[in-house]
Amino acid sequence: MKRLLPALFLSVTAALSLAAVPSGYFSRSIFSDDFSGNGFGPRWGHYKSGSVVKDGVLVGITPEGSDHNAVDSVKFDPEKDLEVSVKFRFVSDQAKGFNVWFDDKDYKGSHAGHICSVNVSPTSVAVGDGKTGNFRNDIYEKKKAVPPTITPEDKAMLATKNKNFPVKISLQDWHTLVAETKDDELTVLIDGKEVGSFKMEGAAHDHKTLVSLTTNKVDVNYDDFSIKGPAK
Repeated sequence: MKRLLPALFLSVTAALSLAAVPSGYFSRSIFSDDFSGNGFGPRWGHYKSGSVVKDGVLVGITPEGSDHNAVDSVKFDPEKDLEVSVKFRFVSDQAKGFNVWFDDKDYKGSHAGHICSVNVSPTSVAVGDGKTGNFRNDIYEKKKAVPPTITPEDKAMLATKNKNFPVKISLQDWHTLVAETKDDELTVLIDGKEVGSFKMEGAAHDHKTLVSLTTNKVDVNYDDFSIKGPAK
């Protein structure tokens, strides 16, 4: 467990909504890991990942030459509303960011069962609806085609599926990300301050079965990772 440094400066230009999730709503622990053990526990899964647990933290590593960013994930029984919390640190200016993905591995309508996501970089937080946006099967195939076959109408639709919030996150300091899906809204907080929220079909998806940390290349450390749901 690492001490958090108060070194985050947010500059959000969009109007921010008040937190929509009541205090204590996410009271049920689904999974947690403070990485104090030797290596990953048995519930962790990995895809094209070179990540390791070292000195009490998860060190996110995408293997050199890999065609996919490192994915380290946890599966669970289906859930609708979820809260994911993780401490993170951008170790150097080589850190490009990371994603928290909410997936449904039983869902066949999107690539890899992607449902919705939060991307955090040193300068922005982006939230996206993967289920009906970039990873919807037909859209994903159009984007992967050579040449891509995305139409102007597709691009206009996709613009409604994502939202960006500018931030400034200091390097080498520890920060805390909280991402919450409740009903049809995904809300993001960093160091206890709301960055922004976005309503989307993906957030409302009632059968989420996996949460992953995707390290965009290297130099992202993680600690005190947890997944919570509402009381049953």
